[in-house]
Amino acid sequence: MTFSTSYIIAARRTALGRIGGLHRNRRIAELSAPVVLAALADAGVSPAEVDELIVGNASEGGNPARLISLAAGLPENAASYSIDRQCASGLDAIIAAIRAVSAGDADVVVAGGADSISTAPWRIAKPRSLYQIPHFMRVEPAGVDTADDPAQFEASELLPRRLKISRARQDAIAMRSHLKAEAARSARRFVGEIVPIRANADEARDQSAVEPDLDDLEDMVPFAPPDGTLTPGNTSSLHDGAAFVVVVSEKVWKARGKPPALRLVSAASLGVAPEKDGEAPIEAVRKLYGRLNGFKRDEIGVFELSESSAAQEIALAELLDIDPAKINPDGGAIARGHPLGASGAVLVVRLFSALVRTPDAKGRYGVATLGAIGGLGLAALFEAVR
Repeated sequence: MTFSTSYIIAARRTALGRIGGLHRNRRIAELSAPVVLAALADAGVSPAEVDELIVGNASEGGNPARLISLAAGLPENAASYSIDRQCASGLDAIIAAIRAVSAGDADVVVAGGADSISTAPWRIAKPRSLYQIPHFMRVEPAGVDTADDPAQFEASELLPRRLKISRARQDAIAMRSHLKAEAARSARRFVGEIVPIRANADEARDQSAVEPDLDDLEDMVPFAPPDGTLTPGNTSSLHDGAAFVVVVSEKVWKARGKPPALRLVSAASLGVAPEKDGEAPIEAVRKLYGRLNGFKRDEIGVFELSESSAAQEIALAELLDIDPAKINPDGGAIARGHPLGASGAVLVVRLFSALVRTPDAKGRYGVATLGAIGGLGLAALFEAVR
């Protein structure tokens, strides 16, 4: 089989909203369809030209890609399918789209991720016997059937404990993430990236990206007291959101005058022991590096990490000798929020903004990386083509 190059020529997302907040009444199709249409408009591609829609989703169940496809007015004969690799689903969907186009299976594919946790169906665990009461399951299943899972936070504490990352350092990184996000908003670096579903200011900014008070961060109670370092302030919280890109074949790209685009260079995924899931994105980047024979790593200008905690961001920089200034230069998931299956797609939209939309000082290359519940990591290197 002969593979050709495919290109991401447009990338958009919603503002990310707290659960029960900005998008509280929007079901997944209503949340996603405006983003799909905005990305297609940017690309100069009509909905009728779309061959397939691929959606990463972790909370809806069924095949939400088909619902989104119909809501966006894509052709009835357009294929659509959904991917669930939890937090990595959106990035997985984009990589799947790139591979499908490169293999010649399609010329135009829209791909990304969406999770409307505020309106997603409730999950209820079946009792083991008639004498037990059903209970609600978390959105992110960790392989247990208990309503509360303190072991999840205890496992996450292993990373800062092993690297001796103090609570103070984590709080400082969290504070910096919010400050970077506010600076990016003030500089209008999210204009052209975020799709306001309604015409008001709240729809054009991430709901949780507000300037915190360091004293408030220091006063927060850790998830695993008394010695825990992870708190609601230095970890990312679940949010609603959607993010999509338009992937086209080389033929379509040339027919549109070779617009600036992103090209996938390489990707890597792996699993680690579940109790080491905080290290999964780090190990994924390490595996990605191993595939880049002769490539100069210092040419990578930006690393978009959907960090589960500030400790994970610190660890990525220290263990892989990455300049901290290159990681989440406009703030990370601690500031924006964590839209579950859409998280990885948001990273690609952010890279598109940094390398294609406003390519001032970020160079040609960027990495998107994140971990997923259960000890999975995914990393992808993209190149700006201008």
